[in-house]
Amino acid sequence: MTHKTKAIILKTIKYGETSLIVTAMTELFGVQTYLVNGVRTSKKNSKASLYQPCSILQMEVYHNEQKNLQRIKEAEWAPMYNNLYYDIAKNCVGLYIVELMHNSIKQPETNADLYNFCEDALIHLDAASAIITANLPLYFSIQFSYFFGFKINNFPIQFDEVEAYFLDLNEGQFVLQQPPAGNFLEKEDASIIAELLRIQQPADLEQVKINRQRRMKLLQSLEIYYQLHLPDFRPLKSLEVLQNIFD
Repeated sequence: MTHKTKAIILKTIKYGETSLIVTAMTELFGVQTYLVNGVRTSKKNSKASLYQPCSILQMEVYHNEQKNLQRIKEAEWAPMYNNLYYDIAKNCVGLYIVELMHNSIKQPETNADLYNFCEDALIHLDAASAIITANLPLYFSIQFSYFFGFKINNFPIQFDEVEAYFLDLNEGQFVLQQPPAGNFLEKEDASIIAELLRIQQPADLEQVKINRQRRMKLLQSLEIYYQLHLPDFRPLKSLEVLQNIFD
């Protein structure tokens, strides 16, 4: 019996001479691992390109809950990107998004809302301006945490006139006094996080002005935030790549 599901490719490893082992986040089954036979060929119609990280596919799959390695019967683009694989900055942001997904989602559980959020972010990235592209990793990282139960709370509408406030990364809350633990952001950085929390759609990121140094500092702080709240969260290799791209 087969099932039709959309999927985002997170990671691909070469297997044997012509095959791939693919990790994908699926709409129906959460994160799954697939063996894809015979796709790495020298022919012009080789299907290996379908399984690049960030690809959004419509797949027909065999699924057996008793197995760790599933199989794909058919796959096709859904949709095919116009820019993401050809624009260096967009490609690097896309790789950051899928690495964050891969490092965070550990259980093969169905979560259509999470899938749709991730797919929507990648589709917006493909069409994004340079400013939206640069700000999207911050927006995605902040919103993505909502699905894991450690979203940043009580963003400070009421703090706008306060001289000093902090974002406590341990608690995920804005506070008026410096937290005793060392993981916090001071007002200048915390206020940018508060501004990003007000953003409802990626298109609105066009209005958020952040210099490159502060953007990287905030991304590094959000990596710490994930490490504090998700067990065994691995360092993000793509973060260093982003730093080089946006310098």
